[in-house]
Amino acid sequence: QVQLVESGGGLVPPGGSLRLSCAASRNIFSFAAMGWYRQAPGKQRELVATITTSGITNYADSVKGRFTGSRDISKNTVYLQMNELKPEDTAVYYCNARPHLATMLDYWGQGTQVTVSS
Repeated sequence: QVQLVESGGGLVPPGGSLRLSCAASRNIFSFAAMGWYRQAPGKQRELVATITTSGITNYADSVKGRFTGSRDISKNTVYLQMNELKPEDTAVYYCNARPHLATMLDYWGQGTQVTVSS
């Protein structure tokens, strides 16, 4: 069973920064991609950023230029650096790991709350 453990959420004023971490219980190359999704109250879960096995990153239009995904292979950990945070970034952020086999279900972390408010 794969475990994804997130950390780094919290309360930050508009314009501030946070860095989220997601530590996987096994080698991150065992996944086709890892990434971050978020869900705000009353809204559907949406993609924020992904990073593939080859290191290619992809971002939602709403966070391009402000958020940066990265990874530390030696620690089996992916990160999401969030800068210039806006109130509309407030949500629960979930780490995601997609298996190589398309018929397998994705793995999810427990979620970490990010609140952007003055």
